[in-house]
Amino acid sequence: MSNSVSSTFVEARNLGKQVTTREGVLTLLDDINFKIDAGTSIAILGASGSGKTTLLGLLAGLDTPTHGEVIFDGHSLNDFDEDGRAQLRAELVGFVFQNFQLLFGLTALENVMLPLELAQAPHPRKTAGERLERVGLGERMHHYPNQLSGGEQQRCAIARAFATQPRCLFADEPTGNLDSETGKRIIELLFELNTEQGTTLIMATHDAALSQLCKRRIQLDGGRLVEHEVRHNDD
Repeated sequence: MSNSVSSTFVEARNLGKQVTTREGVLTLLDDINFKIDAGTSIAILGASGSGKTTLLGLLAGLDTPTHGEVIFDGHSLNDFDEDGRAQLRAELVGFVFQNFQLLFGLTALENVMLPLELAQAPHPRKTAGERLERVGLGERMHHYPNQLSGGEQQRCAIARAFATQPRCLFADEPTGNLDSETGKRIIELLFELNTEQGTTLIMATHDAALSQLCKRRIQLDGGRLVEHEVRHNDD
């Protein structure tokens, strides 16, 4: 799937999400509009409860909006059922999560091999080994996640996310469970790989300093977009 007409890779159009609670209807996101160009990096900034994780889930097709739509690589996600959205993610998307989401019954190598095998990529073991070498885990690839430090687990998760060379990578608070020094090294690695592969990076964070590293950032407050900044280093 590709869109050769426009450089816009992801677009939110009048995007909104509501849920029904015992107290009534709760608005998580309200009338969100913006475009993300292919190959750029964007931070979705906001405090806990601002709606940034909900927005990330909608952009990735992990959830469906109450109204509005997400245009992903030239296609409206509203036109896909759950299986169709899953197939699109398998082809185009990688994920890095705050809690790593590694499979603890698999070694680091097997965790990175998994998306390659699902995508029926050639030589998954060789490619997974190369990805782990790239993130500095060449000597740890046969260890299980519970034998790795938090920083090593996140590096493994990054290797897995980039294994299939996705066109878009979503990161949800990727340093949230790491100490500051380890988190700094993880972010440096994330941006290095993002630049090397020309991946579109969409990151949800509450860390203002981290958001400054992105070429663009949007600020959410109470489910509404209150600031949209394009930084000078955006090409």
